[in-house]
Amino acid sequence: MTSVSEGRFHSVDVSSITPGPLRATLRTSDGVLVEALHEPCTGRLRRQSGSVPTAADGGTAIVVAHGFTGSVDRPAVRRAARVLARRAAVVTFSFRGHGRSGGHSTVGDREVLDLAAAVAWARSLGHRRVVTVGFSMGGSVVLRHAALYGAAFAGRAGERAASDTGDGFGTRGARAWPYGDADEPWLATDAPAGRTDAVAAVSAPARWYYRGTAPMRRLHWVVTRPVGRFVGRHGLRTRIHPEDWDPVPLSPVEAVPLVAPTPLLIVHGDRDPYFPLDHPRMLAAAGPSELWLEPGMGHAENAADEALLGRLADWLVRA
Repeated sequence: MTSVSEGRFHSVDVSSITPGPLRATLRTSDGVLVEALHEPCTGRLRRQSGSVPTAADGGTAIVVAHGFTGSVDRPAVRRAARVLARRAAVVTFSFRGHGRSGGHSTVGDREVLDLAAAVAWARSLGHRRVVTVGFSMGGSVVLRHAALYGAAFAGRAGERAASDTGDGFGTRGARAWPYGDADEPWLATDAPAGRTDAVAAVSAPARWYYRGTAPMRRLHWVVTRPVGRFVGRHGLRTRIHPEDWDPVPLSPVEAVPLVAPTPLLIVHGDRDPYFPLDHPRMLAAAGPSELWLEPGMGHAENAADEALLGRLADWLVRA
């Protein structure tokens, strides 16, 4: 796996805005095709107003970054999207190597480019605010994304150069987001379009290579062994890149100080079988953030109940 510069990205196969769900195939800056789905807000206040909600309403869009082995159509992701859509429009997508997206999973490295493409797509549809929520691996991705794209937007890209990608990406002038034909991909500047306005990381690791629990030891076996990657591809429907990270990307705990001033929420269950509570506490201590430790909660989107998802949506819309 190779940590790469977060640069330009394309989108293709974008349909016209409709009142209902909108599917698209996005092209990331390194050329991977990523499936994505936009769903309008279904909230009670929108219905009472008599207006038909569309992307062009310009309100908040919540972009959901799923966990390892997830995808747009997995039941836990669909359930989360339905609950979040009561408060705001929702964009879900499948990370590379997952679902019908192309490429291979790099387990949190290049996935930042997938998220940036989804965020930029949401902005291109007219949303004034775009916020992100990530679960497990997706939680590490939203932290790194907020740090890297926030740094570029604020002119702070140099702060992360030593610990992340080598060639960097500077701030480039803003460009328009025209709608092009499906066979003519459109471009956008990375920093303004790809940045997030608020970020929530749920069940995220604080550091890489953690093997302190049995589930994480099994996950490392799946990712690092040829037979494990075979099981991942055919048993878990996840295609995993066979190469090690080179260089090792910015870790989640290193990313947290670079997220500010973007509002940051850390959420973690006290019964998480993958990452014990030292992970969320380490993240929360690394920079300005709000920490929710959820009694009785397990791991990621599968363990997030409707009440928690509703509170998450409320926080993201308010933040």
